[in-house]
Amino acid sequence: MADVRRLTRSEAEAAFDDLARLRIEVFRDFPYLYEGDIDYERQYLSTFMKSPGAVVIGALDGSRLIGAATASPLTDHHEEFGKPFADRGLDTREYFYFGESVLQKGYRGQGIGVRFFEEREQAARDQGFSKCVFCAVIRPADHPLRPANYQPLDAFWAKRGYQKVEGLICEFSWKDIGESDESSKPMQFWARTL
Repeated sequence: MADVRRLTRSEAEAAFDDLARLRIEVFRDFPYLYEGDIDYERQYLSTFMKSPGAVVIGALDGSRLIGAATASPLTDHHEEFGKPFADRGLDTREYFYFGESVLQKGYRGQGIGVRFFEEREQAARDQGFSKCVFCAVIRPADHPLRPANYQPLDAFWAKRGYQKVEGLICEFSWKDIGESDESSKPMQFWARTL
């Protein structure tokens, strides 16, 4: 069983490239279909790590990082994620944003994903937040790269107490597998009050 815990800032910085590689590996699968790029990852993660409230939860098998989840105050994250809140008149300072949750396939189904949520929720409480949000890419049901056995994570998130916030959608860009340039993707927000 993996050891799941909040990493210190120095541990998180030391695991920077491992986290980048995990994001590339996991997000290559449907529904993200991310054509990973280490330079893009370094830029994305360095923006994230500038937040004083940023947390990285690591899942370690011995000294090897096999999974990770991130979170930070929404105001410290990329502008695209806060825009739909501001557009609705919601105060972005009230929300703790959960970034990625990535885990190698061989370690799934062992409760690590649950721990990722528990640890990020505790980090939110520790920083005085009661509202947690995250977003997930929206892909059409008939997407040509959707595997026949694909199971969305909606039921898992709902079991954790998160609900889809109808109409609260942001746009974020990355390069899909096979694309020559980045394209904008719609991302659906989910929320929970602790």
